[in-house]
Amino acid sequence: MTRDDVILVGVDGSTASLYALDWAVEEAARRGWRLHLVCAYALPSFAAASLDGGYAALDDTAIQEGAAAVLAEASARVADRGVPVTAKVHTGDAAGVLVELSREARLAVVGTRGRGGFADRLLGTVSSALPAHGYCPVVVVPLRDAQGHQLPEDSEVPPVPPVRRIVVGVDGSPQAERALRYAIDEAGAWGAQLTAVSGVPVGSMTGLLAWLPSTVDHEQVLGDMTEGLNVVVDRAVAGTGVEVRRFALDGTGAELLTEFSTACDLLVLGSRGRGGFRGLLLGSTSQAVLHHASCPVMVVGSRAEDLDDESATPDPADPVEPTTDPADA
Repeated sequence: MTRDDVILVGVDGSTASLYALDWAVEEAARRGWRLHLVCAYALPSFAAASLDGGYAALDDTAIQEGAAAVLAEASARVADRGVPVTAKVHTGDAAGVLVELSREARLAVVGTRGRGGFADRLLGTVSSALPAHGYCPVVVVPLRDAQGHQLPEDSEVPPVPPVRRIVVGVDGSPQAERALRYAIDEAGAWGAQLTAVSGVPVGSMTGLLAWLPSTVDHEQVLGDMTEGLNVVVDRAVAGTGVEVRRFALDGTGAELLTEFSTACDLLVLGSRGRGGFRGLLLGSTSQAVLHHASCPVMVVGSRAEDLDDESATPDPADPVEPTTDPADA
C-alpha cells in the first residue's frame, strides 16, 4: 500500500479541533507534508408516524453547507502557513470516515473535545475505534494551555508549543517497539529529546507480579527491566543518530505516562502490549491517559505500518465502516 505524505485532520469548528489543526500544521511543516482536512457528519433519521412507521430523512442541505463552512474556515486559518491543504466533507460516522481515510495517510490528528463526531467518538463508548483500528498513527491533542490546564470550549485557541521533549512507553511487545520507532522518527524530525519509559508495579506487587514472593529483590526486578529496555532501545536506535534516555520505573503504564505528560510535549505509545502498558487503548486505562494527559498523545495501533514497510497490506478481516456520499467542500 502506497501512502501519501499527508496528515488527516478532523475538524468540526470547535476550539479543540482548531487547536489540533494548529498542531498538525506544525508537524506538516516539519515534515514537508500536506494536510487533508475532513469534516464528517452522520445524518439522523426518525420514525414518522405520518408515514405509517416508515423513515423520513432530514434534508442535509443545511448540514452540508455548515460542514463546508467549517472546512472553509479551517482552510483559511492555515492558508498562509506554507503547507499545502485540501479539504472534503464526508457523510458518515466520523471515526469510520477517518479510519477508512487513514489507509493512505502518514498520520491522523484529532482533538479531544468539540461538538459533533470526533470528540464524542474518542471519549465515548467507541473511544478506541480510531487509535485501535486506524491504518496510521493517530495523535490525540487535548485542549490545554502551556501549564497543562484544560481550557473551556469558548476560550481562544492557545499557541501550540514546539515538541522539545518526547516520552515513549516501552514494554517489549511488538506494538511498543513499533511505537518506539515512530518516537525516534518524531524526535529526529523535531530535534527533540527522547525518553523511553518502562513501568512495572514492583512496590505493590499487583497484577502479574502478585504471585511473586515477598523476598524478591525489587531492585533486581527493576534492574532486569532496565536491561531489557536497553536491548530494545539499542536495537531500534541503531543508525538513527538519535539519543534516547531510558528509565525502568515502579508504577503502571497509565500512571507513569500521565505523570510524564506534564513534563513533555508528546507521548507515544502502542495501542496494545503486555505488562505495564497492556490494554492502554482497549479499556479503562486508555480512557485515563486520553482524559488526563497534559500533552498530545500519539497512538501507534497494530495496523500502523513499520516506518520502513511501504508494502504493508491492511488486514481484510477487520471491518471498517464505509463512508458514503462524499461531497467536495
